[in-house]
Amino acid sequence: MVKTYDVLIVGGGVIGCSIAYQLCKRGRSVLLLERNQLGGKASQAAAGMLGVQTELHGGSPLYKLAKASRDMYPGLAEELKELTGIDIQYVENGMIKLAKTEEDAKGLLELTSIAEKEEGLEWLSPGSLSFYEPHLSKDMTGGLWIPKDGNISAPMIVQGLGFAAVRLGAEIKEFTNVHDFIIKGNRIEGVQTSAGPFSAKETVIAGGAWSQSLLTKLNVPFQSYPVKGECFSVKASPRMVKRTIFTEDCYIVPKMGGRLLIGATEKSHTFDETISIDGLMHLMKLATGILPDLSYAEWEKAWSGIRPQTEGGMPFIGRSEEWDGLSVATGHYRNGILLAPITGELVAAMIEKDIPYPLAEYRRG
Repeated sequence: MVKTYDVLIVGGGVIGCSIAYQLCKRGRSVLLLERNQLGGKASQAAAGMLGVQTELHGGSPLYKLAKASRDMYPGLAEELKELTGIDIQYVENGMIKLAKTEEDAKGLLELTSIAEKEEGLEWLSPGSLSFYEPHLSKDMTGGLWIPKDGNISAPMIVQGLGFAAVRLGAEIKEFTNVHDFIIKGNRIEGVQTSAGPFSAKETVIAGGAWSQSLLTKLNVPFQSYPVKGECFSVKASPRMVKRTIFTEDCYIVPKMGGRLLIGATEKSHTFDETISIDGLMHLMKLATGILPDLSYAEWEKAWSGIRPQTEGGMPFIGRSEEWDGLSVATGHYRNGILLAPITGELVAAMIEKDIPYPLAEYRRG
């Protein structure tokens, strides 16, 4: 006899683990299935930035959601440390969004409007920029100081959420590939996998860039495509840079022990995870243009990740209108780490309260 779970989650990245953790906190029986290792794809590759202002400006429909999710991290870090002993390395070190040109500066200055004063945004002139980060290139026009943004360890948040879910009763099966759905009428009753069938009252698809192939089997109206991002890391003096440095085409994130994470290239419509010399050279040129002393840092490693981008640019979070017992949480693109806490709470609350929340691009402000 096949065991029936309250909720079955397909995808063991940061989104799936966050959903599992929140459901277990609510007393639900949960099975999480991952086709590789837990957090082994995009979540593992992420830099762990908690940058509300990097892409989600005050007018964005996702801005309030992202801000609320970021603000959950201090409490979540304490919860996970107490429950699992895992330190997700949360730091509120702030972020500087650089302006390379006068046009960049004009755009950033618009973010310091009255609507953004609650975030404590401050415009830094070239002189002030040098005071904050002396090793930055002197060619910068200025920068926007964002004090409340920070970063975490992406691998540690996945482990923390996953282990915490297990501590609260969840089951996790790695290296388990989902082939198809178990369907009865218009209801999804579980999935067929490489390890056999699994049954659940609710099935949540949270497989990142691999969600599309599963949802296509059900003709669910969801359009997304994979975007490869290449990154590298170096070891440098902890004094080289203290705050996350962000531009539209390159970011530098300081980590513990003087490590710096630099990313990320973008190549759309590919699941090829190989790392190209061309991509790394391009990224190195951008990074050393921002932080010249980076040329003298010690090389550590390079990697890539495949991120899920939707056609409209917003994640899909909700329940299917066509299929009973089916929910989706995917398409977070470059903001999966940032949006993980709030996505977990949204999906868990939606299932707990049996809210018929329609599956659509998340557009609420």
